[in-house]
Amino acid sequence: MLKGDPRADWAYNELIELLYASGRHADAFTLARTALRVNPLNAQGHNLFGTILSQLNDLPAGEWHFRRALQLGGEQAPFLANLALNLMQQGHTEEAETCYARAHALAPGEFRTLAHWSKLREVRGDHAGAWDLLERSQRVAGNNDVGLLRANHLARTGKTREALAILDTTPILSGDARLERGRLLDRLGRYDEAWRDLVEGKRLLAAEAGGLTYNAQAVETFFARLQRFFVRTNISMLPQAALRTDVPQPIFIMGFPRSGTTMIEQVLTSHSAVRAGGELSFIAELRQFSLQQFTGPEPFPENLARTWTADNRWAATLFRDYYLARAEQYGLLAPGKRYFTDKMPFNEIWLPLVRMAFPHAQIVRVLRHPLDVCVSMLANNMTHGFNCGYRIEDIVHHLLAVSDLDEHYARELAADQLQLHYEQFVAEQRGETTRLLDHLGLELEPACLSFHENPRYAPTPSYAQVTQQLNDRSIGRHRHYAEQLAPFLAQLQPLITARGY
Repeated sequence: MLKGDPRADWAYNELIELLYASGRHADAFTLARTALRVNPLNAQGHNLFGTILSQLNDLPAGEWHFRRALQLGGEQAPFLANLALNLMQQGHTEEAETCYARAHALAPGEFRTLAHWSKLREVRGDHAGAWDLLERSQRVAGNNDVGLLRANHLARTGKTREALAILDTTPILSGDARLERGRLLDRLGRYDEAWRDLVEGKRLLAAEAGGLTYNAQAVETFFARLQRFFVRTNISMLPQAALRTDVPQPIFIMGFPRSGTTMIEQVLTSHSAVRAGGELSFIAELRQFSLQQFTGPEPFPENLARTWTADNRWAATLFRDYYLARAEQYGLLAPGKRYFTDKMPFNEIWLPLVRMAFPHAQIVRVLRHPLDVCVSMLANNMTHGFNCGYRIEDIVHHLLAVSDLDEHYARELAADQLQLHYEQFVAEQRGETTRLLDHLGLELEPACLSFHENPRYAPTPSYAQVTQQLNDRSIGRHRHYAEQLAPFLAQLQPLITARGY
């Protein structure tokens, strides 16, 4: 149809949805951009592109396209519901509430609106309102997805057995539902059953996403190239950008997923001088940005050798300003704060780029027992890290690969970092919080010690945990799965020992 009529908006829109639903996300992204180039007044095209951008965590850009869809197509329930979800993920909960109410008024029987609206109500502390919306969505849809949402809500409000009863009576469980049941079984001490559900849940999630796999060889090859290029001699010749004193500065919170980085971010963003950035993709984007600037035959990171000559030393300043321009798009450079956080998982892979753009940046490294990290990653739907989170063997491989790269950077790259151990932070909250703030040149504020009261919504799998008072329930969780983890212990033992566990 598009060959016959290149301006057929409906064909673009339907093909974009088909591509995305079948797991061809890159093709859907390219086609959505093409559709808007062909007809920038295509309201549904803006809605679809906003959805894809939001899935890629480019939330401000997604918001812009949802608002454009509303301008062009008028108030439509799907546009408003998508905008509401985007705003909720950015933490703009009050405006999100208004958008959900307007979407519901236009389409009272829309299950998706009710389901996401219930999550917003829960985030805002209105558990009764959240449950009422779930009950209404149950009457509208009555399908397995509602059962999972109801079980999720019950689990987060401490009603573990009631949540498990819902999932046990659901005829077909999705990958997310199997993961939730595994977490519930874990809470009840039924660890063998829990492990089976966690493994099967991850298998289903990978299949549902189009057959995602982890390419261990490709990771090893790329990391080896990073280690060959980023050695002390080469690093010393890379340019460094000057400090921009007119804008807030990033604090990079680094650590493997499920190591406690979200908790540390909540502590910091409870301080009056720190704005929440969340998981920002800007440093990783510098890899592709560098390839656009240096269009020769060299791949990354070898292309950075071009910055060793005087005529290309502007690259570091360009990297800095690219990052800050993206931060400005997210509203992170607004006056009134001294810092903003960036806790994107695996930013440590790009540490040399951080040092080019922000040679004086504050870096906080969070460590946790590697076996607890592995169990927690298996128990949650993780989308970062080259698809490493879908099998326990891949989690272990990637943890070791990133740790090896970390050690290389520690030897070759002088980086002033504060190291925090999750377990120590839990045991000595006040002392460790003071040490963290001292490192950043900030005074201790009472709100940092009661970070669980921070009204900010942290859109990560840890969002519910960081609204609870600090506790040690997850420390040593790996001991319940000693038999299942035994095949990986020999591989992990050197790292466990090196980190003092």
